Amino acid sequence: MKYFALVVLLFLGPAYAGTNTPETLLLAQADSSQYVVMYATSWCPYCRKARKFFREQGVPYVEYDIEKDAEANRVYKAFGGNGVPVIFFRKRRMDGFSVEGFIQIYYSAGMRWFVRQR
Repeated sequence: MKYFALVVLLFLGPAYAGTNTPETLLLAQADSSQYVVMYATSWCPYCRKARKFFREQGVPYVEYDIEKDAEANRVYKAFGGNGVPVIFFRKRRMDGFSVEGFIQIYYSAGMRWFVRQR
């Protein structure tokens, strides 16, 4: 799944006008799919909370561990990442994670989806 997103990122990036910075390519990929893209670490409690929420709600996502993946770390630094998680959905960016905040960016991106009852 991780490599699929990178392949999509590489092929869709040039279709967007402007510079081909890593952030531009990332946003192009995120805008072209229904996937949430999350830059995270294994130890981060907010990353764990986001993972759990995405799994429970059936939200498709791709995760990049910035400590274990050198390319992910390079991209993270290039878009000015400062703390984890950094979550992208379409052209929206979320630093940190809260259920309410995520639902807001999800809906603002034109998605219609209801939170599953626990």
